[in-house]
Amino acid sequence: MEIILKTDIAGLGYKNDTVAVKAGYGRNYLIPQGFAMMATPSNRKVVAENIKQAAHKVEKIRQDAFDLATAIGEMTLTIAAKTGDSGKIFGRVTSIQISDMLKEKGFEIDRKKISFDSEVKSTGDYTATLDLHKEVKHKVAFSVVSE
Repeated sequence: MEIILKTDIAGLGYKNDTVAVKAGYGRNYLIPQGFAMMATPSNRKVVAENIKQAAHKVEKIRQDAFDLATAIGEMTLTIAAKTGDSGKIFGRVTSIQISDMLKEKGFEIDRKKISFDSEVKSTGDYTATLDLHKEVKHKVAFSVVSE
């Protein structure tokens, strides 16, 4: 079943993308929740016209995301966590902590747009990926140190 997404959905696609999903997922969840619509020829034309009219706005949003990635640059964050004798973390480092650290530096990034390249289980250096725009992804380095 092909659908057109009305919003960005992690792991599936971005707004106005046409994606193929299983029929039950589309009919029972995405469409009733207002996240998607059927990919009929008339809906495709409407979306194409909306994209054409919003092209200037989209370019500005993409440029703002690129400017934000440039401003963040090669920044390295330091996160303090409670650890055991072996350096293993009690609990885990979450995207909320990364978001809060970026907020302290003056960058407002939603926690849902942050993902980790590897699981954070002990002290050391890691990277997180910021999904600023569908064309702009930025990696930020962070160090986990013992509290």
